[in-house]
Amino acid sequence: MSETDGAPGRLVLVATPIGNLGDLSPRAVEVLSSADLVACEDTRRTGRLLQHAGIVGARLLRLDRHTEERSAAKVVRRLAEGAVVALVSDAGMPAISDPGERVVRMVVEAGHRIEVVPGPSAPVAAVAASGLPTERWCMEGFLPRKGSARAGRLAELSVEERTMVLFESPHRLAATLADLSTAMGGGRQVVVAREMTKLHEEFWRGTLDEAVVFASGPVKGEVVLVVAGSPPAAEADDDRIRAVLAEALSAGASTRDAAVEAARRLGVSRRRAYRLALE
Repeated sequence: MSETDGAPGRLVLVATPIGNLGDLSPRAVEVLSSADLVACEDTRRTGRLLQHAGIVGARLLRLDRHTEERSAAKVVRRLAEGAVVALVSDAGMPAISDPGERVVRMVVEAGHRIEVVPGPSAPVAAVAASGLPTERWCMEGFLPRKGSARAGRLAELSVEERTMVLFESPHRLAATLADLSTAMGGGRQVVVAREMTKLHEEFWRGTLDEAVVFASGPVKGEVVLVVAGSPPAAEADDDRIRAVLAEALSAGASTRDAAVEAARRLGVSRRRAYRLALE
């Protein structure tokens, strides 16, 4: 598509295959072949995808986590000139646990038009095939690598009642499953979705404890975890709240911090926990 003076620019978010190249839609091919610029996470990987689709001569702009801010500014400038820019990630929908969120925000703030070419999505595919409740679910992406950030996230997820979707690399899978088992209990149901849409696609189903054993062997390929939500917790009575408050206070926590901890652990309001702490 050639640029036209004064024509409004637009950013088109294009979903790309998560494995099987046959999942690239005809509309995606049309947009990628006609765009003035294709912003992509990895120019070599996207170049191979374009070659597979028979697209030649596309202008590519690297836009990954290291270059997103700088490249986003270039995208906005091109849109101001009337260009059509297609945005893709290595797989799936850009800006979902992939680079692109900042670009979209800057384009929105600049007042340019945004369009979406939907298509393959690893989280949606994994949830749909999991057999776990799908009416309410949440996307968690990658857990923090270590330390208090990881421990805090695991504690939050242990009481999450919705089905949860997480990403993990094969070499960290066993450790993450072990941490999930410790935080949530080994009997929690989990689905390990591996190599979705590819030749060796697999959906392994079982408990977290069983999954730890499964992951102790060699696991290859892209992995998505779908974890069952926590059963609704019964409302804690005042005596239970006081017991948790006493434990936190004896460990040296302030009244406020003890109330926050009790509210987090028991799923009660901070106001109620704080009132009992003051008593």
